[in-house]
Amino acid sequence: TYEQIEHLHRRFKQLSRDQLTIRKENFDSIPDLEFNPIRGKIVHAFFDKRNLRQESDGLVDEINFEDFLTIMSYFRPIEMNMDEEQLNRFRKEKLKFLFHMYDSDHDGKITLQEYRNVVEELLSGNPHLEKESARSIADGAMMEAASICVGQMGPDQVYEGITFEDFLKMWQGIDIETKMHVRFLNMEAIAPCY
Repeated sequence: TYEQIEHLHRRFKQLSRDQLTIRKENFDSIPDLEFNPIRGKIVHAFFDKRNLRQESDGLVDEINFEDFLTIMSYFRPIEMNMDEEQLNRFRKEKLKFLFHMYDSDHDGKITLQEYRNVVEELLSGNPHLEKESARSIADGAMMEAASICVGQMGPDQVYEGITFEDFLKMWQGIDIETKMHVRFLNMEAIAPCY
């Protein structure tokens, strides 16, 4: 809505300190991100050309307000008047954004090592969980992904990694639409991010 765009513009101006673009270091002033274990991946996603709907791969050094809106559009809530086709496209866009966060080498697959890195980052805040346990969790999840996506594999078969189509299968039945969205708070209640 127009009000949401206005709200995001004010937030953009806070983050950029009234500049025309935001750089990665501007995200250091967001308190909610400070303790997020996958903070780096979230910030990285804002500068990923794939998420900015550009034709090429790689990262940009800074984003303007239009880019910021493009990224924030992945987090917009469901609209009640969406038909089934719109809802499927909406869901696919959100999952593509998440897929890009995990596919750090931009090769179109989430490899076991990439998945291990994400799981280790997510579990890094748990002092009772050793690194080897996190690796075992990632390995088990990757084997489950292989069984969901490929089915029964032979002893000499190797699962190369999770493709986007595999990722869609894995998230089938999980309500991503309501989990991945932005709540619009009253701007006056938000302290400036300096």
